Amino acid sequence: MDVLKHWINAATQPYWFFLASIVAFILMLRFYRVWTKPRNAMIVLLASVGVLAFSMTDRNFRSLALLPDNIPIMGMLFAVGFCVWLALRQAAVNDERIEKGQPPLEKLETNEKVLVWPDLVYTELIAMVVGSLILIVWSLLVQAPLEQPANPTKTPNPSKAPWYFLGLQELLVYFDPWIAGVVLPTLIILGLIAIPYMDRNPKGQGYYTLKERPFAISVFLFGFIILWVLLVFLGTFLRGPNWNIFGPYEEWDPHKVVPLLNVNVSELFWRDLFHTSLPSFWLVRELPGIFLVVTFFAVLPPILARTVFRKLYVSMGFMRYNVMANLLLVMIGVLLKMFLRWTVNLKYIVAIPEFFFNI
Repeated sequence: MDVLKHWINAATQPYWFFLASIVAFILMLRFYRVWTKPRNAMIVLLASVGVLAFSMTDRNFRSLALLPDNIPIMGMLFAVGFCVWLALRQAAVNDERIEKGQPPLEKLETNEKVLVWPDLVYTELIAMVVGSLILIVWSLLVQAPLEQPANPTKTPNPSKAPWYFLGLQELLVYFDPWIAGVVLPTLIILGLIAIPYMDRNPKGQGYYTLKERPFAISVFLFGFIILWVLLVFLGTFLRGPNWNIFGPYEEWDPHKVVPLLNVNVSELFWRDLFHTSLPSFWLVRELPGIFLVVTFFAVLPPILARTVFRKLYVSMGFMRYNVMANLLLVMIGVLLKMFLRWTVNLKYIVAIPEFFFNI
């Protein structure tokens, strides 16, 4: 058992954990018609429960998972899995029906009318009663996650934000506060607002499907699951004292020392590649990083428009395509920056402390 726990701790290092999650995400969408079948989904659920039960036998994992703050997050993980399964299962059924020339299941329900009174009101009343009952039982069984009064001379280690902000707090490891706390949340909101204006595909409206809208659904699920839910999981269960990474079965030792040597692109270019000192003028010094950023956001979109996204460019037009492409590249860029930090300790692509501008 100790050997297995050791391998799991090693596999949950961020680069392996996220790489395996991306592969699993691709397989989940590729074979959604297979694993969403009730029997196969039940096997996946039982396997997940078995892993959780096995993990509960470990003292370190149990003490972390049973914290009042973390119990809702454990439930959230299973709730997200259930909702994703339900949506993809309905999409699989509808896609099979459409291939056979039959209408989606939702189209068969268009003639059914549900009255607000009493049907909808009764449903909402029952949901409110059940929800209130769950909260009352929860409050009786689990203590409220209250801590001691704030003491400026003694801060918690680690000091974490509420779970719904842990994704943004995790991004602070890889980006400056103005990017992680302002730019990226703003782009998330603007991207969600822009979806109806960029995606005008008439298919898939009013019913579940994946085959008719693979790109839009895949990108949305990738952003939600990989770049949000997993970041919350990482910040909750894998970030320990001094904000170091700990495996799920590893003891949170506040004295753990992780040797890190953060480097910038300018240092890799001038010092390591050309074996020279960094130029004193900031524009020359950061020219390699500026070139990479400009190439990524200005050169890649037209190249993709002529190759991979040719059909999207024709259907969306110049303006909508460029908005979509740049939002997509921001999403990919966040993940690339995270992997570069995990693998080569890259801190900044562009570092201009003279103007407090770092990327």
